[in-house]
Amino acid sequence: MKCWLALLRTPGMGCRTFLRLLETHTPAQLYSESTQALLAMGLKAELVQAIKHPDWSSIDYDLHWLEQENNFAITLLDADYPPQLKEISDPPPLLFVRGNPKLLSLPQIAMVGSRNPSSSGKQTAFSFAETLSRCGFVITSGLALGIDAASHEGALHAQGHTIAVAGTGLDRVYPARHKELAIEIVKTGVMVSEFPPGTSAKANHFPRRNRIISGLCQGLLVVEAAKQSGSLITARMALEQNREVFAIPGSIHNPLARGCNALIREGAKLVESTQDILEELNQYIQQDEKYSLPTTQSKLDLEQQTLLNLVMFSPTSIDNLVENTGLSVEVLSSMLLILELQGYLEATAGGCYTRIK
Repeated sequence: MKCWLALLRTPGMGCRTFLRLLETHTPAQLYSESTQALLAMGLKAELVQAIKHPDWSSIDYDLHWLEQENNFAITLLDADYPPQLKEISDPPPLLFVRGNPKLLSLPQIAMVGSRNPSSSGKQTAFSFAETLSRCGFVITSGLALGIDAASHEGALHAQGHTIAVAGTGLDRVYPARHKELAIEIVKTGVMVSEFPPGTSAKANHFPRRNRIISGLCQGLLVVEAAKQSGSLITARMALEQNREVFAIPGSIHNPLARGCNALIREGAKLVESTQDILEELNQYIQQDEKYSLPTTQSKLDLEQQTLLNLVMFSPTSIDNLVENTGLSVEVLSSMLLILELQGYLEATAGGCYTRIK
């Protein structure tokens, strides 16, 4: 392991170079080669010098981290390396893991979306993650604010497994406010990163992290995403990796729906319920016998159901509801509050209501 860590930490050693070297040598074999032999392999002189002079203090830090409970490193040659991830064009040569490494090889749905979602978007992510988790899928995401966090939380609420792919070393949590969430994830799930301990958050780390999110999964679901969202980059990586891509559509007036709508135009499957995903990935379903997919709404009385049917999935004014029901503002307000508390709709700006489910 020491040689793997040394090679990973070598300045100028990119993922593709590392993978090319592994085609002919193990890391231990590389460190036994002479300078001339390394140069003959086509490596630049600066890289050869860096290989010959490892930063042993950093490697000792990695080894100390690995000595701690539930911390692991998995190489590309290990049996526990996830087979799905091995299929992509540039799999990480080394994965750092906190939690149960075997979860990385189970069927996964990746969920991504906006860091600043609407409340209905967060609720949708939580609900989809909860249901898909109960159907036997591991929920994979990036521990970011917004949709990522809601997806992890939905899986945890279902007492299922979730994977958080980090853009930092696993001795730190980014964003810092998700420290408690990370602790909960590790209890029953796993955190994973290609970055060694001590690595801080940098902008260029997150596209690299995203290829792991999409590479690990059987299918990727985009819940809410703006037109120029990083989630769309992840979705396109998933398509390149031959993964199924799903997107939840939204109003043409909602900026957070434009990315999803664009993906659907480009061929992503339009998703209105978890059943749409399960139909595509049914060979992976391990549904809990005690759990059945919801097919109907919770029981509402006729008057409540009639009112709910008049509330659109885009802002609907109370004046419009008065006109369509003939009820007074006071009566409607009371009924709408009950529906809001039951999670069917939410109040929005300007005295409007938006249906959630």
